[in-house]
Amino acid sequence: MARPVTLFTGQWADLTLADLAKKAKKWNYDGLELACWGDHFEVSKAARDAAYCSERQELLAKHGLKVWAISNHLAGQLVCDPNDFRTDDFAPEKYRGKPEEKRKWAIEEMIRTGVAAKKLGVKIVNGFTGSSIWHLLYSFPPFDFKVIDEGFEFFAEKWAPILDEYQKLDIKFGLEVHPTEIAFDIMTTRRALQAINNHPAFGFNFDPSHLQWQGVEPVRFIQQFSDRIFHVHMKDAIVSLDGETSILASHLNFGDPRRGWDFRSLGRGDVDFEAIIRALNVIGYDGPLSVEWEDSGMDREHGASEACRFVKDIDFEPSKVAFDAAFKDE
Repeated sequence: MARPVTLFTGQWADLTLADLAKKAKKWNYDGLELACWGDHFEVSKAARDAAYCSERQELLAKHGLKVWAISNHLAGQLVCDPNDFRTDDFAPEKYRGKPEEKRKWAIEEMIRTGVAAKKLGVKIVNGFTGSSIWHLLYSFPPFDFKVIDEGFEFFAEKWAPILDEYQKLDIKFGLEVHPTEIAFDIMTTRRALQAINNHPAFGFNFDPSHLQWQGVEPVRFIQQFSDRIFHVHMKDAIVSLDGETSILASHLNFGDPRRGWDFRSLGRGDVDFEAIIRALNVIGYDGPLSVEWEDSGMDREHGASEACRFVKDIDFEPSKVAFDAAFKDE
């Protein structure tokens, strides 16, 4: 059975869910991964009103679509982020400029997100954790590395109440391992798991693009954390270093052709998706392959349609028989 192919709605929050669902069906998607912003999935409303969740499901079903996961990256980021001016738009306006009030709201919102997921009938919440130590990536000015230990302790302290509630709800949280998060490569992922004592509700929304441009092998990530791959994003990236810009992107925004790396529509970057499908087959992952479409140089509707075709073409089931079985004696 082919895995369902879904579209993550985060990059489409300017459209209503009704409008996006029509388009997604036309592009041949099997479902949507609902973002908890825009009008796509309102956490507070869903957490208190089961009828709202039924209405969301009915809207998707009208277009032949399903939902397997929701994602709340923005609130999740606030849990451990320094919460400066950059995240003011991620929380209610009354918390603007108030880092700790944003954090308190975010912890409560992420717990509500688990409740909302349960009422919607899905088992996966994807998102970010934020990181209080990302800005210390380069160790100058020099500092005592105990601060890094304290950053992982801070992550465990703030996320433990959320994960405990998810465990009670039978909901899994999938961190999208990503720069600016507590885990951004294999080494820091191991350390994050250790910090939370391998909490059973904590795993990963595997996204190869963020690993690829850093020089981390995506397939090795799947192999290392095979029992923690709760969800999969299909997203591509390309490294285009030219001797002038660096892998740190040179303070150039996404879409600037001078950047040393950028995101690309699926199949147009450096990610080896066939190797990823083979690795997912080995670990027995049968959940959705969710397209997170980002390519500043391409019309997004063209890209979303192309990406769906690409994923359906590249996905395949593992063999149920040895290729040489017919040559063997009974």
